Amino acid sequence: MTKTQLIDKIAKESELTKKQVADVVDAVFATMGDTLVAGESVQIFGFGAFAVKEKAAHTGRNPRTGEVVEIAASRKVNFSASKALKDKLNEA
Repeated sequence: MTKTQLIDKIAKESELTKKQVADVVDAVFATMGDTLVAGESVQIFGFGAFAVKEKAAHTGRNPRTGEVVEIAASRKVNFSASKALKDKLNEA
Protein backbone atom coordinates (compact mmCIF):
# COMPACT_ATOMS: atom_id res chain seq x y z
CA MET A 1 0.00 0.00 0.00
CA THR A 2 1.33 3.42 -0.92
CA LYS A 3 0.80 6.65 0.99
CA THR A 4 -1.74 7.79 -1.65
CA GLN A 5 -3.67 4.53 -1.32
CA LEU A 6 -3.66 4.91 2.47
CA ILE A 7 -5.03 8.44 2.20
CA ASP A 8 -7.72 7.34 -0.28
CA LYS A 9 -8.85 4.47 1.95
CA ILE A 10 -9.01 6.60 5.10
CA ALA A 11 -10.91 9.34 3.24
CA LYS A 12 -13.49 6.79 2.02
CA GLU A 13 -13.95 5.33 5.52
CA SER A 14 -14.24 8.71 7.23
CA GLU A 15 -16.11 11.90 6.47
CA LEU A 16 -12.87 13.79 5.88
CA THR A 17 -11.58 15.12 2.58
CA LYS A 18 -8.44 13.69 1.00
CA LYS A 19 -6.65 16.97 1.77
CA GLN A 20 -7.55 16.75 5.47
CA VAL A 21 -6.48 13.11 5.64
CA ALA A 22 -3.23 13.89 3.79
CA ASP A 23 -2.44 16.66 6.30
CA VAL A 24 -3.03 14.29 9.24
CA VAL A 25 -1.00 11.45 7.68
CA ASP A 26 1.87 13.84 6.90
CA ALA A 27 1.79 15.15 10.48
CA VAL A 28 1.82 11.61 11.93
CA PHE A 29 4.76 10.51 9.77
CA ALA A 30 6.69 13.74 10.46
CA THR A 31 6.16 13.36 14.22
CA MET A 32 7.22 9.71 14.13
CA GLY A 33 10.32 10.61 12.11
CA ASP A 34 11.27 13.44 14.46
CA THR A 35 10.82 11.17 17.47
CA LEU A 36 13.02 8.46 15.94
CA VAL A 37 15.71 10.98 14.93
CA ALA A 38 15.77 12.08 18.58
CA GLY A 39 16.57 8.46 19.51
CA GLU A 40 13.21 7.72 21.13
CA SER A 41 10.92 4.83 20.26
CA VAL A 42 7.38 5.07 18.87
CA GLN A 43 4.90 2.58 20.28
CA ILE A 44 1.45 2.19 18.73
CA PHE A 45 -0.80 -0.01 20.84
CA GLY A 46 -2.19 -2.93 18.85
CA PHE A 47 0.21 -2.33 15.94
CA GLY A 48 3.82 -2.38 17.08
CA ALA A 49 6.87 -0.39 18.04
CA PHE A 50 9.52 1.43 16.04
CA ALA A 51 12.90 1.79 17.73
CA VAL A 52 16.32 3.12 16.75
CA LYS A 53 19.13 0.56 16.88
CA GLU A 54 22.80 1.50 16.84
CA LYS A 55 24.95 -0.58 14.51
CA ALA A 56 28.65 -0.54 15.34
CA ALA A 57 31.36 0.05 12.77
CA HIS A 58 32.76 -3.15 11.31
CA THR A 59 34.75 -4.53 8.43
CA GLY A 60 33.09 -6.13 5.45
CA ARG A 61 34.09 -7.54 2.12
CA ASN A 62 33.21 -6.30 -1.35
CA PRO A 63 31.60 -9.38 -2.93
CA ARG A 64 32.71 -8.41 -6.43
CA THR A 65 36.41 -7.80 -5.72
CA GLY A 66 36.93 -9.50 -2.38
CA GLU A 67 38.49 -6.29 -1.06
CA VAL A 68 38.12 -5.62 2.68
CA VAL A 69 36.19 -2.40 3.37
CA GLU A 70 35.39 -0.50 6.54
CA ILE A 71 31.67 0.00 7.15
CA ALA A 72 30.87 3.03 9.28
CA ALA A 73 28.64 2.94 12.36
CA SER A 74 25.02 3.77 11.60
CA ARG A 75 21.56 3.96 13.08
CA LYS A 76 18.72 1.76 11.82
CA VAL A 77 14.99 1.72 12.48
CA ASN A 78 13.70 -1.58 13.81
CA PHE A 79 9.99 -2.52 13.81
CA SER A 80 8.54 -5.06 16.21
CA ALA A 81 4.95 -6.11 15.56
CA SER A 82 2.61 -6.27 18.54
CA LYS A 83 1.07 -9.55 19.63
CA ALA A 84 -2.33 -8.31 18.39
CA LEU A 85 -0.94 -7.64 14.90
CA LYS A 86 0.89 -10.99 14.81
CA ASP A 87 -2.31 -12.78 15.84
CA LYS A 88 -4.30 -10.92 13.15
CA LEU A 89 -1.73 -11.86 10.50
CA ASN A 90 -1.89 -15.52 11.45
CA GLU A 91 -5.71 -15.78 11.59
CA ALA A 92 -6.08 -16.36 7.86
